[in-house]
Amino acid sequence: MPSVFTWTVRVYYEDTDAGGIVYYANYLKFFERARTEWLRAIGVDQHELAAQHDAMFVVKSATIDYHAPAKLDDVITLTLGIEKLGRASILFVQQATRGDALLASARVKVGCVDRAVKPRPLPDAVADKMRAA
Repeated sequence: MPSVFTWTVRVYYEDTDAGGIVYYANYLKFFERARTEWLRAIGVDQHELAAQHDAMFVVKSATIDYHAPAKLDDVITLTLGIEKLGRASILFVQQATRGDALLASARVKVGCVDRAVKPRPLPDAVADKMRAA
């Protein structure tokens, strides 16, 4: 399976709650950004994917555990790996860390759908890029 991909983000004021820590739902946005940047890094353009293959990615499910808080101005390292690459879905394992501290971990299942939002197989070229990453 592919290697681990890493992406960093800085915590901005808009990411925090009234207590000054990252609002829990924002980790889902951070993880989404990491998956998007990973697709770019392996050469998958989501606009072309939709236009040429009638294929888009949607989140089917997400399970997230919170381990420690992140705060304003922290630099968070986001990682992702593929646990399972199916015919029409991908199960990602993702983490957010600050230094050696694990902040959040998640398993996110993403499905491949057509414009009618019906499941469809991953295009072969895309699946090959994911396997080779």
